[in-house]
Formats: sequence, structure tokens, C-alpha cells
Amino acid sequence: MQPIELVVFDMAGTTVTDHHEVERCFAEAAAETGLFVTDERILAMQGLAKRYVFETLWKEQLGEDNPTIQQQVDVSYASFRRILENHYLTQGATPTDGCLETFAYLHERGIAIALTTGFYRVVTDIILEKLGWLNGLDGRRVGTAESLIQVSIASDEVERGRPYPHMIEQAMDLLGVSNPKAVVNIGDTPSDLLSGRAAGVALNLGVTNGTHSREQLEAYPHDLLINSLRDLPALLDVREVPVV
Repeated sequence: MQPIELVVFDMAGTTVTDHHEVERCFAEAAAETGLFVTDERILAMQGLAKRYVFETLWKEQLGEDNPTIQQQVDVSYASFRRILENHYLTQGATPTDGCLETFAYLHERGIAIALTTGFYRVVTDIILEKLGWLNGLDGRRVGTAESLIQVSIASDEVERGRPYPHMIEQAMDLLGVSNPKAVVNIGDTPSDLLSGRAAGVALNLGVTNGTHSREQLEAYPHDLLINSLRDLPALLDVREVPVV
């Protein structure tokens, strides 16, 4: 059996408690810059790179060929960055239920931990700093076996973010994991599950106590939906992962 070498976790909603603040910040930036979008549409695009989301929504509003799209995207994205960074700088962040216990379980077994996110590096580092998770990471945001996490990948550090597999693949590359069947991917959004499938991981898991419910995730590719990160250790204890 192929042993698990790496677990790739999403951040907001999976390892970092989500109180819908990202959606609120996005909605505030959209309203501030004249972009009309429903709360349901914002939720559906959670987990994707945020600049890409603004580009998609402005194209929907103005038409694919409108010459002002990039200018509008720049304005909306700048507004979103200001609002979001201010939120996390002033409000901080907390781990999700079972997150730290699951990290401890993985550490005991020598399984590496990677965090991926639809956020860009600046706000990713604000969150990691608030949690104390930057400790032990170098300039590339790669840690050691002793640091709480072994690598952090932000969406602006790869060619394409979710639903593409590039963040998972970069985490593997930085940690020297060559076989995707040695990797578990877990997140709380459709884009998390789509990226896991694209990467060909051994286990592609959805967690249902984040931004999306079990019903909302059911339609997307997954091996299992779990209630919280507390369920992950028991699953890894009993799950037999065949070599493919």
C-alpha cells in the first residue's frame, strides 16, 4: 500500500474558521465599485483566486469584449484587498474545530502538512501570522519537520489557482513528494474538490462545516465528505490506499 506522505488543506473554512467574512468583504468591494453580484454567486466562487473571480464577474456584467474590464477589475480587486486585509489585521483568525489536533496527529506520523488558498500572499501571511503558523517557515514559506506546517502556497504564486491542480503540485514539488497517490486533499468548496481531482490525489475529501454544506458539495468530485477535521485521523487510520 502507498503510504500517505502529504495532506493538503485549504485555509478559510477548512483550517481557519470562516464566519462568512470573505463573502462580506467581497460583497462590500463589489458594491463600492459598481459590480452587481448576488450573495449566492459569491458563495459559488469561494476558493477561487479572487482576482479571477472579479474578472469573471465583470465579464458577466459588461460582456467579454468590453475594453474597460481590466480597469474595472483593478479597481474592484484593490478595494477588496484593502477591505480584507483590514479585516484580518483588526479581527484576527482562529483554527477550525479539530484542526490543531489533526495537525498533531499528522506530525506524530511524519506526514507533511501543506496549506493552499485562494488568497494572495499578503493576506495569507496576515492570517498565518495571526495564528502563529508562520513560525519556522522560510522566505519561500517552506518549513521543517518541526514547524507546525511544512509549506504554504497562495494563489498568486502559481500560474493558475483552483480548480486547477497547480497549488497541490507546487506543494508536492517543494516537499519532494513525487506520487499524487501519496497525497490527501481536503477543502470546503467545490473548487477545492475540483483541484484535488485534477491533481489525481489518493483521497479527495470535502469538509462540511465550512462555507459549503454537505448538500452543496455532493455534486462535486470527492471520495468522502466528512463533518470536520476531527474525522480525518480515524479515516486515515482505517483507510487502505492502493498503489495505482
